[in-house]
Amino acid sequence: MSDLAQRINAALPQTQCTRCGFPDCASYAEAIARGEARINQCPPGGVEGIARLSDITGQPTAPLDPTCGIEGPLTVAVIDEDWCIGCTLCIKACPTDAILGSNKRMHTVIEPYCTGCELCLPVCPVDCIELEVVDPKLTGWQAWTAAQADQARERYSSRQLRLEREKVENDERLEAKARLKLADLSEHSLHTDPATLDKKRAIIEAALARARARRGE
Repeated sequence: MSDLAQRINAALPQTQCTRCGFPDCASYAEAIARGEARINQCPPGGVEGIARLSDITGQPTAPLDPTCGIEGPLTVAVIDEDWCIGCTLCIKACPTDAILGSNKRMHTVIEPYCTGCELCLPVCPVDCIELEVVDPKLTGWQAWTAAQADQARERYSSRQLRLEREKVENDERLEAKARLKLADLSEHSLHTDPATLDKKRAIIEAALARARARRGE
């Protein structure tokens, strides 16, 4: 990330809400730095956020792009525990790991970690999540502190590292399982026809080759 992009990212509220049209705040910052995005696409930052980005980039201020949303008060997600079915979809959607729970168990929101991003709302199959306004009188950066933004950035970064680590560990488990099966294919297969076994062996070897290529990349 360039120095300009880092400065822009540091000025964003880090809600990771994607309303700017990018997958996270860092991606939006990089797009602004490259001249591929405007500085008025962040509803959580609001008018003050646009002014901050204008000071950093030298771009003129502009009204918040209505297609991205409107500036509003800070909200936190609240789960109706009586209706929660424990599907874990909200946990997977939360960018800051602010939802606690497990499969088929009731979930709950850790409010200090919730950024009000709203990403948990559309994935809930039983509509048991609502947003509660923290203070209706405060919007944008007036309702969100630099300390909260820093915490959100750190939690999002930690989550991304965890997901990547879990992906690598899962790939390694699958590869080890494939190698075990390949070592004695006849023992691990219901088929005994040599031609069928050769075909399965070729499929497994091709999958292992793709896995090695991905690691090389």
